Amino acid sequence: MNEELPDLVARFRVRHGIFRRETVEARLYELDSFGCVMKTDKLFEPGDTVVLELVMDMPFEEIRAGGLTALVTEKRKHCSNFFYSLDFVELNSRDGSPTSDKLRRIREVLLKKQSLKSRRGSSPPANTQQMA
Repeated sequence: MNEELPDLVARFRVRHGIFRRETVEARLYELDSFGCVMKTDKLFEPGDTVVLELVMDMPFEEIRAGGLTALVTEKRKHCSNFFYSLDFVELNSRDGSPTSDKLRRIREVLLKKQSLKSRRGSSPPANTQQMA
């Protein structure tokens, strides 16, 4: 499995009984315009739908894409958690809706963050000198 995506979480609500609901935050491991991979200890089955709010933490203001309906297409157990492959339902990356625009913005920022992280991780420290 890929590593978790930086500064990005999915929030969703889970019902407990008739009146009680819990808001859950889950880490994301993949994201594209068609769906994502989420890790949580909450139970879903393939065919279930979940309404997500993706939240990217930024220095001044969070970027939020809310109301994303996702279909659970795959479930993989990992220790006490599950990885879920989710497909976004009724979301067209070219439609220009506020939700698809926010999702596109999150993906752009995410690519920049990953690019910066990989450059930092692959370059040697600047002040190292070889000993003779």
